[in-house]
Amino acid sequence: MKLIAGLGNPGKEYEHSRHNIGWDVADELAKRWGISLWKEQMKSDTASVTKFGEKILLVKPLTYMNLSGDAVGAIASYYKISVEDIFVICDDLDLPPGKVRIRKKGSAGGHNGLKSIISQLHSEDFIRFRVGVGHPHDGHTVIEHVLQRPCGEDVEKIETAKTTVADAVECALEYTVDKAMNLYNKK
Repeated sequence: MKLIAGLGNPGKEYEHSRHNIGWDVADELAKRWGISLWKEQMKSDTASVTKFGEKILLVKPLTYMNLSGDAVGAIASYYKISVEDIFVICDDLDLPPGKVRIRKKGSAGGHNGLKSIISQLHSEDFIRFRVGVGHPHDGHTVIEHVLQRPCGEDVEKIETAKTTVADAVECALEYTVDKAMNLYNKK
């Protein structure tokens, strides 16, 4: 069983913000896979499907970004999902807008949602699919930047990246994470 967690914040005011990229990709995967029924459990909206010969649990934590680990940890524990079978999709300030980066493990890199997940799982060995949102400019703080929707030329780059990450997740599920990394971690 695989757990795919798209990170974000609940509430209309956060819809399609930079910080909610994970939720948007989870919704794209649900659309592709014909999932329309989500249920609330363990502080998350969840949906399950069998694809690529494996049961997949799509998860959108409802805990707000900084407590994402509470939801992901509870679900992983309940379903006995190994850390290496957890995919986390999130935004990344350190990547240019629209750039995609896949990693098998690593530090939180300053991302509070990833910090929370690492803390709850007691491991850094889960797969991360990061989407670049760039650093704030025009005097905005980091918090303002990530909680706003992309604007200007960033819109198209980030929208394209959401589709690319969905493609990369499917590639990792159908083949391997290594193959997805080779295809989608472009310099």
